[in-house]
Amino acid sequence: MTAPLLDAVGTTRARRPAFGVAGDAVARLLSGPDARSGPESYESHLARLGPPGHHGRRPDELRALVRDSGVLGRGGGEFPIARKLDLAATTLGTPVVVVNASEGEPASRKDAVLVGLRPHLVLDGAEAVASAVGADEILVYVHRERTAMCRSLERALLERRISDLDAVPARLVDGPDRYVAGEASAVVRFLSGGPAAPRRSALTPAASGVRNRPTVLSNAETYAHVALAARFGAQWFAEAGSPGCPGSTLVTLAGDVAVPGTVVEVVGPTTFSDALEACGGLVRPPQAVLVGGYEGSWLGGSVAWSAPLDRHALGHSGVRLGCGLVAVLAEERCGIAETARIVRWLAGETAGQCGPCALGLPAIASLLGALADGRARRSDVREIHRLAASVRGRGACGHPTGVSEVVESALDTFSEELHRHVRGRACHASGAGLPLPLAAAEGSRR
Repeated sequence: MTAPLLDAVGTTRARRPAFGVAGDAVARLLSGPDARSGPESYESHLARLGPPGHHGRRPDELRALVRDSGVLGRGGGEFPIARKLDLAATTLGTPVVVVNASEGEPASRKDAVLVGLRPHLVLDGAEAVASAVGADEILVYVHRERTAMCRSLERALLERRISDLDAVPARLVDGPDRYVAGEASAVVRFLSGGPAAPRRSALTPAASGVRNRPTVLSNAETYAHVALAARFGAQWFAEAGSPGCPGSTLVTLAGDVAVPGTVVEVVGPTTFSDALEACGGLVRPPQAVLVGGYEGSWLGGSVAWSAPLDRHALGHSGVRLGCGLVAVLAEERCGIAETARIVRWLAGETAGQCGPCALGLPAIASLLGALADGRARRSDVREIHRLAASVRGRGACGHPTGVSEVVESALDTFSEELHRHVRGRACHASGAGLPLPLAAAEGSRR
């Protein structure tokens, strides 16, 4: 970490915390009909929010509005989308807009819930971006296995074709259901006719993306935020979130919570404890919390409990909220064993085209498995550290670095448990390797 989490943010709350789930009035992205109503129709969407905000605006006005709103990407990279718009609009060639709705993070459900309930908000944002950069095509990249999401989008696209004949043509594209297939360069490569495998490039997709055209690529939640900013303006948009990350944030609560997979919209300043108490059913700090996804960071429960649930504040401390996953590890679980399961799964989800992934990750997974089983020595722990450092920043994408980060954070957070495993003592966790719910997808995604 670059700064101690509690020292960086303190525990003072600026105003009353605000949460929302589908149907709650406090929510922004998820406001409207509750989840039992299914996907919102185009007619209901327009009646509730009014006409899309990009109608009647010049492209440069739209780009300025997005820039002033400060919309950051919600897919993990947290990159200002306005920069993508500016580059795509000024690069030679006709741009294309890509909505990445693949949500390859196994435990995350935020994009699936958003697209499943509010597909027109996402598509409004994509059309606003298309208008801002002069794109003539919108591609929505999905995994066909996400049937509910695909049905919602198919219905929404049909409704829009009937109601708005002048809209930018949009279509779904099915991508392979693999972890790295949702990485930006892998998406661009697949949409260009190649394999869904990452590749390094000196140019960003906004300069040269799908079929070498300028490409604005971001995830579903990001486009939904653009739609709201275009409708209600930069000042309204900044009333939620924080100065460092304006707008609300969708978070998936997973692991040992009351209802794993609950998607919460964080609208106001708050802490992990507020969210986990109000929406996760917790009454005290857990053993640990995995923040940001399978390639995120483990935080000790007492540290996470008082930490801000805010992208900017967490990033200042070296922790990325990433895809918005907050996974709880209860006291009776073994953090070393659960990390070994996650890393074993990640090692099997590579594209197999680079040495760090093809060789380094399986070696790390094997050593972690031995550590979890009580068969490792202190020299093996040193080797895990060495291998994690050796794969960091290497390969064609961020996959090795992500694995390195979750491994290093686990060895630090579960240091006491690590020493017990090295000494060959029985794990303190009850049962024989109780599975963490967030790792349950391990077998189902093979």
